[in-house]
Amino acid sequence: MTNKVSRTFQEQIELLQSRGMVIADENHALSHLRYISYYRLKGYWWDMQQDPVNHIFKENSCFHTVIERYHFDKELRHILFDAIETIEIALRTQMIYHLSQAYGGLWYLHPELFTNADYYQENIRDLKKEFLRSREIFAQDYRRKYTHLNRQGEVVFDEQPDAWIVLEVATFGTLSKMYKNLLDQMPAKAKIANGMGLNKHNELSSWLEAISYLRNIVAHHSRLWNRNMVKRPLQLARPNHPWLLGTLSTQQQKRPFYIISAMLYLCNVIASQNKFKERLLALFTAYPNVDLRAMGFPENWREFPLWK
Repeated sequence: MTNKVSRTFQEQIELLQSRGMVIADENHALSHLRYISYYRLKGYWWDMQQDPVNHIFKENSCFHTVIERYHFDKELRHILFDAIETIEIALRTQMIYHLSQAYGGLWYLHPELFTNADYYQENIRDLKKEFLRSREIFAQDYRRKYTHLNRQGEVVFDEQPDAWIVLEVATFGTLSKMYKNLLDQMPAKAKIANGMGLNKHNELSSWLEAISYLRNIVAHHSRLWNRNMVKRPLQLARPNHPWLLGTLSTQQQKRPFYIISAMLYLCNVIASQNKFKERLLALFTAYPNVDLRAMGFPENWREFPLWK
């Protein structure tokens, strides 16, 4: 089996030029290719190709546009990560409060409160693993006081931590899975959804799953630009707060705009003075040549109540 030959940075530039990419400043291109890999940038020029099989670019496809998209995407991920933090902390607080009020501080250890026994056991294992590896002072102090090693070298709790302790270090993904697995008829599950601004628990479950998926993309510094999203939020039947107008096309729902809109909705409920929308609009203004349609933004997105 013969692999392709590794190309030097200069050869990468020459390859792009031979395929029709306009590179006005080779030194500028070289400085970027030295620190941003060719294949990482490939996702930002994919739609510029008129012949994806032979990788021939459309006329006037510029390397400068590729780099502009790359930096736009990078700044967008930073803004989204801050918004995810707001949502994650609010979700954690709502779950701890409503479930602890209803079932006590050790509610998470009651399998009868959950739908799927296998998922429940998986969530408990994740909770324990996350708590045992946490470097938070309160977690380390708790482990020192209330755990010991058994003969097999496993950590055993002498006293199980209350939900407000153990869930404080749970990941967004674990919180999302635990919420989805709660019994649907549980009043506390509805209260948590209401506290996040939604009417139905299945709406919140769907939104959390989509945001968790987005969080993994952002955390791994992966491309959002022009990306189809595997997980998508449910459309709201009766939104309690400003939302979107009408129904987005299937293609628009597959792109980041839909999840970003769901995050904006949640942030507006959680913290009315949040700067999420302002930061996004400032980013869009700073990159006027970046076509937001590739992110699923419809032509009239500024007319939606959510985005006004």
